This record gives sequence, C-alpha cells and structure tokens, in this order.
Amino acid sequence: MAKPSFQRLGTSIDVPNVQALAASIANPAHVPPRYVRPEAKADPVVSDGDSELPVIDFSRLLHRRFCREESAKLHHACADWGFFQLINHGVPDQAMEKMKADIVEFFKLPLEEKKASAQLPNSLEGYGQAFVVSDDQELDWADMLSLVTRPLQSRNIDLWPAQPLTFRFVSTTCAVSYSAVQLRTYVRRHLLLLHAVRDSLSCYAMELKNVAGTLLEVMAKNLGVASEEFSTIFQDLTQAVRINYYPPCPRADDVLGLSPHADGTGLTLLLQVNDVEGLQIRKGGSWFPVKPLPGALVANIGDIIEILSNGVYKSVEHRAIVNAMDERLSIATFHGPKEYSMVSPLAEIVKGCKPKYMSMSYGEFLKAYFSARLEGKRLMENLKL
Repeated sequence: MAKPSFQRLGTSIDVPNVQALAASIANPAHVPPRYVRPEAKADPVVSDGDSELPVIDFSRLLHRRFCREESAKLHHACADWGFFQLINHGVPDQAMEKMKADIVEFFKLPLEEKKASAQLPNSLEGYGQAFVVSDDQELDWADMLSLVTRPLQSRNIDLWPAQPLTFRFVSTTCAVSYSAVQLRTYVRRHLLLLHAVRDSLSCYAMELKNVAGTLLEVMAKNLGVASEEFSTIFQDLTQAVRINYYPPCPRADDVLGLSPHADGTGLTLLLQVNDVEGLQIRKGGSWFPVKPLPGALVANIGDIIEILSNGVYKSVEHRAIVNAMDERLSIATFHGPKEYSMVSPLAEIVKGCKPKYMSMSYGEFLKAYFSARLEGKRLMENLKL
C-alpha cells in the first residue's frame, strides 16, 4: 500500500543537531550565524495581559443547555483569532502526563540513541528537521520528531522511539549468564514495556482524534455546512504529530525556535509539555505571547479550513521563541483530510459570492507546503484567485 503524502514529500537538508549544539556552546558569540535571525526582533511583542486568547469549554459544546452559547464563542474564536484554548476537553490526565513523560525521556537519551528514529531518505517522518531546502538558509533553534499516527496502516512503528526501554539493558555478559527460560522471560517483559511506551502515543493520538472530530462537526454547523460534507472531506481524519524540542540559547532574543508560519492542515491541537512558554501569534502587526492554561490544549485553524470556509475562518501566522535558560517542549498534533480529497471553498459557503482560493487535492497542497521553507502565509497568498 502506498504511503500517504506526508511520508513521501521529499526530505530536508541535513543540519547539525541543535540539542547537541546548544550543549556545546558556553559563549553567546559562538552561536553559529545561520541561527541568528534579525527578524526575531523586527515586530513588537505585546505585553502579557494586553490581550487574551479565547477560551472554549469543550464540555459546554456537548451540553444541551450551553452548546449554542459555546458554539457561538467557538465561531468567533475561529473567525477573529484562528486560535483558542480548549479546556475540559476530556482527554484523560493520565494520557497527557504519560505522553509528556515519554517525550522528556526521549530527549534525555544520548544523540546516537535518538538517531535510531532518524528520518529515512526521501521522508520527513522521524527524528530530524523539515523545511530546510538550501545550504545557506537561516535555521531554527529546534529539533523535532515527526510521526504519522493516522491512518493506522500508515504508521511506521520502526521510527517510534522505544524510549529508554531497549535491549541495551541486556549486556552480553548478562545474557550468557541467563538460562533460556530467564532470557525468554526478560525479553517478553521488555516487549510488554515497549508496547506500553508505544501505547502512550497511540492512546494520546486517539483521544485527540476524537476531540478534533467533534470540533470539526461544530465548526461545520457554525459555517452552515452539512456535517456530512465535512465528514466526507475529513474521512478517517489523517493525523500526524510533531514533537518539538527547543534547547536554551544564550542569544535567545536573536534566534527563533520555529519560523513564522501557518499550519498546512485542517486543525492543530498543541500540548505544552513543560512550563516554559514560547508560542506567539501574529495579530494586528504584533506578536501576542500565548500563556497555556493548566491542562488546556491550544487549538488553531489550519490553511485547509481557511480554504474550505472561503476565508471565514483564518489560519493565523505563529512562531516559537526560545528561552535563555530552560528547554521548552511541545507536542503539535495535526488533523487533515484524506490525501486525495479536493480542497476548495465549499459550495454552500460561496453561494452568492466568489471563491477566494483555487482548488487542488490535499496531496498537491502538502507537496507545495513542504517543498519550501517556512515563510509566513506566502503559500496561501499564492493560492488566492
């Protein structure tokens, strides 16, 4: 079976591992020039508290008494902000905390062990980078682990980290001293542990798939679109995670963790792994820092929803900054349509008005999205009619 487009969109030029680079730098002057980004300070950043990201209560969306009021809030959040914080989303604390713990442990591993999950040739899935398309390109101060989680048959389990639970705990000496029964028992126990680690991502991914599916249904209703039309486009709800690691940098104000961009997907749900902030949203010509609420998911509209809604809902430019003293980790989970779904403004929305965007398959869109560096919303501008 052919792999989905995410796994065969090409590759990213190999660049130094940023976590290892950060560990080797003691003098700020030694930060390589390719990471120094003058544009990091080009636009103003609003002070904390000057503006508040909308907060949507997922439980109220499901409540017969409060659903209409909360749906209206969701509609305005998608139209005015393109971002919102989602509380009471129903994802079990245990699923989130286990996922967080596994991510922290993965990035504590020695580099060579993390490279066991390295991207394969001609693939963007695995441990490495994306959007590096030239040898003189400015670089982001981050490493990432990207994995396809849906559809299930497209998972490449070989790239899913075993976390620290690997056979390396069985040395040659120990193995020789084991009886055959003892060794089989050890291996069986190890495989069960390994399965549990992998299940942390499987469980988390399924929980977020359910949340995303419900949000898309409410959005369709808010847009006046038949839920069947949305469900056809987002059938099976393709899903991928990008696990981000932003090491501390002695020149934190001069680098970027992730370049300004909009997400080339339908709906993104972001989980903050630790307490170090870094997400910023561009609004009104300024950058607005996001302070995640405890236990909340930060949700944002992707380019595909902007196209389908003919611009009623907006995908918003955002970026990640880094901290001078502490590492930052986050998990972005992307939800999109089937690869061969045609993406264009929905007929029910463009009645009486002109479509603003051209039509193309989701696979074609992704190829265009991943073939260039991150550069704001330039791709969406090119797709306008």
